[in-house]
Parts: sequence; structure tokens; C-alpha cells
Amino acid sequence: MRGPLPISFDHLAHRDFLHHLDVFIQDSEKILTAWDEYSDEHTDLDGWPYDDHAYGLRQRQRDADTAEAFETVRAGARHLLATADAQLPTLPPGSVQAHWVYRLGVLRGALDRLDALHEQWLLTRDSLPAGAGPGASVFDDALAEHHAACWSHLDDWATHGGVIGDINTAARHAPSPLAPPPVALPVLPAPGPTLTVRR
Repeated sequence: MRGPLPISFDHLAHRDFLHHLDVFIQDSEKILTAWDEYSDEHTDLDGWPYDDHAYGLRQRQRDADTAEAFETVRAGARHLLATADAQLPTLPPGSVQAHWVYRLGVLRGALDRLDALHEQWLLTRDSLPAGAGPGASVFDDALAEHHAACWSHLDDWATHGGVIGDINTAARHAPSPLAPPPVALPVLPAPGPTLTVRR
């Protein structure tokens, strides 16, 4: 398990990471909507598929598409979590939602599992017979199992990932902790008529 990465002050990179996360969330929603439509049309009233083989292949496609969409997020995921963790304590209490800490915890746990599963996949891939690459059934089956193991954790990122953007937006609109507090200027009485004293 990796520790949090140092927070970068490269605001362009941070914005880029946030953009990739937004795109992943949108793509995941489309993938899941398409899957739900397929599942509804190809299962009976009890939820059993009419064709187990075709259903399994379509599920594999859902898992693979979701994993591919997350690849653009993976490189910046630790940075996004570390930045959100740093932003939270700087926010005014009234702008913090009670569920934010919980949802960050879900994302962190899911990312830890995804990292562990990725390491496991590399070991599995290296143990395959020589020449067994994409297109070979032994490779494709092992990769499908890997994607299936990852899917629920990727779904956690699709479901809860928006909290990172919510925290970032709140931080951008919060008063800067470096800014001095506003100072109330004393109210001076209005000048009265000037009296001229003759000597």
C-alpha cells in the first residue's frame, strides 16, 4: 500500500487530474446505463439471464470498458485524495458536508484494493505460458477475471469520486487562510461647521 503523495502546487496538473476524474465519472455512468438496459432486456423477471454465455460476455465488456476509462485517472488518484485531505481542514465548518470524510475513506480503500489487484494481475500475467498475449484464451480469461475483481472498486470511484470535485470547489470559494481578517474602519463623526475665533 502506498502512502499519500506530496501535494503538488502545479495547479494546471491538478486541474487536469480533476478533468480526467470528471470524464471517468461521466463515462462510467454511460457504461452502467447501457449495462442496466442490456440486463433488463436479457433477463427474466427473477433476474436470470436468458443466455448465460452471451450475458457473461456482455458483463466482461462492461468490466473492461470501466477499467479502461479509469486508466486516465489512476496516475493522479493519490494526488487527488491527498489534496482533498489537505483542503478539508482549511474549510469553514459550515461549508463541509458530513459525508465527505466517509466518501474519501471509501475512495482510499477502493484505490488500495485496485493497486493490490494490479500487482496481482502483473504476477498472473508473467506466469502465463510464453506467447500467451491478448487474443489467446488463457490471457483473455485471466484478464477478464482481473477486471471482474476490480469492477466493484471502480464503481466506488464512479459513485463517490465526485466528492473530490465538491471539496475542491468549496476550497476555491472559501476565504484564504492567508488573507488577513477584514478590519472594520472606525466611523468618524461628520464634520460640523467650522468656527472662526477672532482675537
